[in-house]
Amino acid sequence: MNFFKRLTPKSVKRVLIYKIIMPYRLATAKKRALPNFIIIGAQKSGTTSLHNYLSQHPKLLPASRKEVQYFDGGLIPEINTFKKGENWYRSHFPLIKKLGKNCQTFDANPNYIFNPVVPKRIFKLIPNAKLVVVLRNPTERAISHYFHMERKNFDTLPMLEAMKEEENRLKEILEREDYKNRSFRRHSYKLRGHYKEQIERYLKYFSKEQIHIISSEEFFNHPEKALKNIFNFIGVDSSFKVKDLKPKNVSENRNKVNNVVYSYLDSYFSTHNKALFNLIEKKFDW
Repeated sequence: MNFFKRLTPKSVKRVLIYKIIMPYRLATAKKRALPNFIIIGAQKSGTTSLHNYLSQHPKLLPASRKEVQYFDGGLIPEINTFKKGENWYRSHFPLIKKLGKNCQTFDANPNYIFNPVVPKRIFKLIPNAKLVVVLRNPTERAISHYFHMERKNFDTLPMLEAMKEEENRLKEILEREDYKNRSFRRHSYKLRGHYKEQIERYLKYFSKEQIHIISSEEFFNHPEKALKNIFNFIGVDSSFKVKDLKPKNVSENRNKVNNVVYSYLDSYFSTHNKALFNLIEKKFDW
């Protein structure tokens, strides 16, 4: 199958997916599993790497694509994937009969922790789901986010100006609660680092025992230890050793950042970080 995927042109893949594969998946949706756990974020914190590592475990089967984009309504403002319903979401997961003994399936979306409408939606459909959170130093996360937007030509402002202009850019969007607005996703450099508020939104519905939080720094510095803890949390064999631990989705356009930017962001996030540490009763080296 992997060999076939490598050889198949993208245009042919699209036809196969939308004309053959998806209709079959939708027709068998009620026989498919819902995820046992979800990687909910944060963006630019290592969720792609984590998804890849977990997918190597023989008892863990990911959704048919890394980001199903269901609970947040998707990335296209004009299309609300949440309105497609539960069967559409289920269609992206394995058939229950093919999961096998002690196997689990999972979803991953770094926007889920950030979008305010998501926690309640997940809880209503999968109240027993476990949630995995990877949090990166918000200063470094914001900078990485900016470079990502710059590379895609989604932001032409200089970095410091973009950071300082964020509140003005997002003010009306937040007042309208327009969470599918492109600018809400693209220009939320600092807002995405308000981790305490984001975790609290989930704690309104899920217990602390259902949420596993690690820092991006400890994840990449000690991946085997971090994975063992995650395997224990979700309830699969924690003795399994992931073979390919190469980081994924690493930014290629990272330039030197002026110290003024670091000073501004470190100062901005100082109280937010302290509030987070108090909430989760754990301190990261930020």
